This record gives sequence, C-alpha cells and structure tokens, in this order.
Amino acid sequence: MNIKSNEKKENSAVELVIEVEAAEFQAAVDKVYNRQKKNISIPGFRKGKVPRKMVEKFYGEGVFYEDAISEAYPPAYEAALKEAGIEPVAYPKLEVLEVGKDGLTFKATVTVQPEASIKDYKGMPVARPVTEITDADIENELKPYIDRASRLVSVERAARSGDIAVIDFEGFRDGVPFDGGKGENYSLELGSGSFVPGFEDQVVGMKAGEEKDIDITFPENYTPELAGAAVVFHVKVNEVKEKEAPEVDDEFAKDVSDFDTLDEFKKDLGEKLAKRRQEQGERDFDEAVTGALIERLECDVPDAMVDYRAEKLLEDYANRIQSQGIQFEQYLQMMGMTMDTMRAQAKAAAGRTVRRELALEAVAAAEGIEIGDSEVDAEYARLAEQYKMELDQVKAAVAADDVKKDLAAQKAFQLVKDSVSAPAEEKPAKAAKKTAKAAEKTAKKAAEAEEKAAEGEEKPKKRTAKKKAEDKAE
Repeated sequence: MNIKSNEKKENSAVELVIEVEAAEFQAAVDKVYNRQKKNISIPGFRKGKVPRKMVEKFYGEGVFYEDAISEAYPPAYEAALKEAGIEPVAYPKLEVLEVGKDGLTFKATVTVQPEASIKDYKGMPVARPVTEITDADIENELKPYIDRASRLVSVERAARSGDIAVIDFEGFRDGVPFDGGKGENYSLELGSGSFVPGFEDQVVGMKAGEEKDIDITFPENYTPELAGAAVVFHVKVNEVKEKEAPEVDDEFAKDVSDFDTLDEFKKDLGEKLAKRRQEQGERDFDEAVTGALIERLECDVPDAMVDYRAEKLLEDYANRIQSQGIQFEQYLQMMGMTMDTMRAQAKAAAGRTVRRELALEAVAAAEGIEIGDSEVDAEYARLAEQYKMELDQVKAAVAADDVKKDLAAQKAFQLVKDSVSAPAEEKPAKAAKKTAKAAEKTAKKAAEAEEKAAEGEEKPKKRTAKKKAEDKAE
C-alpha cells in the first residue's frame, strides 16, 4: 500500500489517493477466485474445476475485479489512515481511479474532527432547579390510590364524563357492518379517550336502556381500512356506573400502604415526589446547560459526521428492538412510523450529541483537563463492578483513549455546571414555579417512555465507554 497523495479539503475533509500494488491486488483476486470457483461452471469443464485463466478468458479479464476491490480496499484504507495519522469521524467516500493487472488505485475522502472553539462558557445564565412540594401536589399523588380503592355503583341518572357506561355497539359503513366494529357489555370510561374521537362525548347524557345512532368520522391516521371513513355506530347503554370514592383516613392509609396513619402516608408520598422532582430537575438543568453550551460552540460541523452518528444510533436502536424478538419493520408499523421519520429523529439527536461532544472537548482543551492512568484504572474497576465483568473483559471492550475522553468530558461538564449563574430577569419564586411545572411535564413523558420501553421501545444513545461496556456485558 502506498499513499500517493494526502490533501486537506474544505469541511474538515482529507482526500487520500491510495495505491494497492499489483502483487497485493492479484492476491485479492486469487482469494476471490478460490472462494467462488466451486460455483463456476463453463462448458467442457466440471463445475468447480475451471482454471482461473479460462474463467477470465470466458467472462472477461476483470470478472473478479469488483469483489477483489471489496477485498483489497479495507486493509489498504486502514493502513493508510494509520500511516497518515488520520482518525475518521464518518464513513469515507470512495472512488476507484484505476484497476487492472498493475494494481488498484482509489481515492478516499475522509471526514475528520472539525476544529472547535468555545467562548463565555463560564458563568452562563441558566436557572437552577428548585424543588417545592405543595399540599395540592400531595393530593394529586393520592388520587391514583383513591381511584384504585373506589368502587363502582349503578346509578339511574344520565351518564357523565368520568362514569363507566356498559354498552352494546355496532358500527356500519354505508349501511354495512365492518370488522372490529362490534362489542357487547363493553365497559367504557367516558372521557378516557380510549374510543374513536367524538364517540364518548355522544354517549355522555344517555341513560340505561337508551339507544341511539352516533355519527363518527375516523381520523386520517387510523388503520388504512377505516382512515377518514364516515361511519354510524348504533349504541345501547345497558348500565351507568359511577365511582364511589372511599373515606380518606387512617384506615384508608392502612389499606393502600404500609403506614398506620394518613399523615405518615402523605409524608412518604411527599418525600418520594420531592426526590423525583429533584432528580428530574437536575436532568432538566443538565439539558439547559447543554443547550446554552451548544449555543456558544464555534464550529462548522460536517454533515457526514452527523449522518454517521445518526446511522449508528439507528443501528443500535434496531438491534435492541430485534433482540426482543420484534422485527424493526414490524415495530415501525406498530408505532405508526416510517424509516424516514426515524432517520429524521436520529439525525436531530445525533446533531445535538455531536455538538455537545465538540463543545465539551473544546472546554477540556481550554481548561487543560487531563486524565491520569490512575483515573482510567478506577473507571475500569467501576465499569467491571457495575456490569459484573472481569477487568480484562472491560479493557478489551473499551479502549483507554475512549475512557479518557469520557472522563475529560465529565469533568468539563461539571466545571461548566458549577460556574453557571442564575438569570437576572427571573425571580426565584417564578423560577421555582417554572422548574416544578417543567419537571412534572418531563416526568410524565419519562413515565410514558418507560412504559414504551417495557414494550420494546428505547431511544438510541451515544456509544460512550460506559455504553460499550454495557454492550459487552449483554
């Protein structure tokens, strides 16, 4: 292998012209021929016994070149990177310039780490999380326990939102019943949104024994057979039930918890809520600091770098879904998504991740942050303990340079976090209210994400040293 030229280009690209000499390339051709010859047949020769020269004469001199190129270029490319001291951050763009008996010459356009700098990263105005638990918050925490302990009782009045209507129903499209549109003695919680939009609203006000037709138009994003279709449901209400809440007292607390008094139970709920809000607030704070840091990054991030990271995120995500016995295409259908939407989401996440890494590397460089061997050893030991692996296994799975990079980024981020200042225009009470509200909203999303993860959904993540050790452990 020879590097014929090494030239820097725009957008953090390096153009290498790499030559694979005749002997190396012919060795690759021989390897391809030996692998394929058992399947080659030519009149006058037994299958698998055709000499290479005869195959080339019959099919053309370059019959094995395409596969030989695939055989020869990876080791030549890797050797060229090592010789030139280049660390790519994306897949290369390859172009064959010459190929024949004299060897192979190809051009590799390689994307490398862009130059990045960052200013004013100390003292950034970012609101810190403030945890505040009110009596109303604790009452909201009690509601699920009250709901579970409530009993349903029949009522003679018209159904209201929140009631359970026991119904028979059948759907008709153009006067013809459609599949899946019929049910008997179905318990429907009015206002739950579990039926087609508009259905539950029209059941509200009906009494037991009452029947009526309900006009419904299915949403455009519904199943293909009914998307946008106008249908009529004939509905009969068999019974209306309301929830009868229990008396919320010490006896209630004993029934639904491990506490003897309601005050003890409420105190525990408040402490747990405060912990959740504090943890969520810290995550929100980290995201806000990251956003402010990225805004101060001065760098032209190559699209190829982001695209490469997005593909890796998608691959990791798909592998995790498929490891649970679900084909990725099937999963996308279940979630009502396409590969294009997944790629768009992955690219957005990858773009933020790449910019965060570049910003933290710039901070680490500006602050002269260095990681010693003892810190690397301590991190290896921590990873081995966390993932129940042998120390040698962790070292084999995670390169020391990756560990140093991760630890330097952690130190840089902690330095930035410790230096932030409160926004001058935001009063503490207002900040606390905003943070609590944001934390509750994010906590709700996190809970939904956890529920989806249990069903096989998990957002893709950056492959840090910790991530690599986790994959190895699995």
